[in-house]
Amino acid sequence: MSDQGRRIIGGTQDVFYSRASSVPLPMMARAEGVWFWDEDGKSYIDASSGPMVSAVGHCNPRVIDAMMRQARTLDYAYTMVARNRANLTYANRLAALAGPGFERVSLCSGGSEAIDNALKFVRQYCVATGQASRQRVISLDPSYHGATIGSLAAGGNIALQPFFDGFAVAALTIPAPLSYRVPEGQTVEDYAGDCARALEAKIRELGPEKVLAFVLEPVGGLSTGAVVPPPSYFQAIRDICTRHGVFLIFDEVLCGAGRTGQFITAHHWANALPDIIVQAKGIGAGYAPLGAMWVSAKHADQLAATAGFDFSYSYNANPIACAAGLAVLDEFERLDLCSNALARGLQLRAGLERLKARYPIVGDVRGKGLLLAVELVADQATKAWLPLEFAATKRLRIHGLNHGIMLYARASAGSRFGQWFMVAPPLTITESEIGEVLDRTEKALGALCAEVQLNGLLA
Repeated sequence: MSDQGRRIIGGTQDVFYSRASSVPLPMMARAEGVWFWDEDGKSYIDASSGPMVSAVGHCNPRVIDAMMRQARTLDYAYTMVARNRANLTYANRLAALAGPGFERVSLCSGGSEAIDNALKFVRQYCVATGQASRQRVISLDPSYHGATIGSLAAGGNIALQPFFDGFAVAALTIPAPLSYRVPEGQTVEDYAGDCARALEAKIRELGPEKVLAFVLEPVGGLSTGAVVPPPSYFQAIRDICTRHGVFLIFDEVLCGAGRTGQFITAHHWANALPDIIVQAKGIGAGYAPLGAMWVSAKHADQLAATAGFDFSYSYNANPIACAAGLAVLDEFERLDLCSNALARGLQLRAGLERLKARYPIVGDVRGKGLLLAVELVADQATKAWLPLEFAATKRLRIHGLNHGIMLYARASAGSRFGQWFMVAPPLTITESEIGEVLDRTEKALGALCAEVQLNGLLA
């Protein structure tokens, strides 16, 4: 760090981030819809909703007004000593959206807490029902499930092994059903079948009586770059978990809340529903910290009648956060945002496919609805990587900022599985704004492609 850097007192949150992977960040002054403006007046289009959070756009007056009304009447009520009407109304609406099998909703302050809650819930349930030997969690490699110790441990990232060594117990992992880099001679469906069979093998290796849960993102986030497994995969893992009494947990923190065209992502595979659903990000839409865990009345009520699930956070079901969540749901209904995610997602994907045809550094475009990823390569034919030391995703983000577009990317899992960036704007985006996203993305890709060619990195 420079002498000037050492003299900084306080600083913005990014003073903690790795200098090696940092990108110069603009100081934002205001936002509206899908747009930001920095303190110099330059505009940026939010092409990733931050980390896929801003589902209903920025500075939505209806959400803000709802939060203000709630704050003027009841600002806080701790759930261990009082109930609040906003909590009741919000939980009822969320349960109705999820449907049968998901009648109970536990609220918290974000995705990491919600994943922690899901893991604690299934562990407490197993202890209370005489299955205390069920301790191990299985997840995918690669995967990401949050930033607390428990949720980090649930993710599959071998780069964190030195961090966990002697400190925490990491989940056991099986291969993720990737769709772009599959073994030679296999189809995507074939490989997904192998990945499902790996779950069966891992459970049998450990002993079914020792396995607590299998947790996965049904549509991948940054860890896999919006991978969408085939329907057969979901039916297979559902059958395996049912057969062995293993809880199946869908982490919809990033892919949920309408981003893939269904408010509950699991509803895309209605015959293979999980036992527990977890959401965050889009349900609070950036206005309030919110996370939710859906479980069945059968499991929740059975546990409440015995050991109980008394783990609590100070901001569980905060009235203002619940009011924000209710207003976000109102906006989903008023604007039919799930349908807009599908329509604008098709438009966006078609445009990104055109960019793939123009730029040799684009190897793959994948995803569902308004959750898309673009994979960068040195050679489209062989899928060869760009050199990791070139830091392609970091450079792309810088080019994006130079051209007024905010793109989300980082070297996930040490880039062992490839390098990609996410394109996932707010669900309120219009047809003309999709055109702006594509125009500015093309300018950023063009600048990166020129840099790749200048450095002789194209295969």
